[in-house]
Formats: sequence, structure tokens, C-alpha cells
Amino acid sequence: MANKKSQAGTNAQKVRQQNAQSANQQQANQQFQTEFASETDAQSVRQKNQQSQARKQQSSQQQNQ
Repeated sequence: MANKKSQAGTNAQKVRQQNAQSANQQQANQQFQTEFASETDAQSVRQKNQQSQARKQQSSQQQNQ
């Protein structure tokens, strides 16, 4: 297929290629996000964050004494 330019000078074939690449990348990103989310135990993360915050506060209080 010959590279045809629009009246505005846009290379239509190149734009189609870039759109296809972008769609493929978005699909790959979405798949990664889904896999990552399914492997993450949100409750466990919340609990660990809470414990970390409590230790931080405890440490901060001990330094102030």
C-alpha cells in the first residue's frame, strides 16, 4: 500500500500503524494490571500498612520523651 498523505499532509498509513501500536500497548498494560491486582491481597497490605503506621507513631513518641 502506497503512503498516501491527506490534504493536511498527514501520512495515513503511519497514523494507522501508530494507532495499532498504541492499542497493543494499552492491551498489554491492562493485562499486567489485571494480573498484578489478582496477585495482591489487599487486606494483608492494609494490615501491614496499619502496623507500619503504628510503629512509626510509637517510635516518634519515644523520641519525643
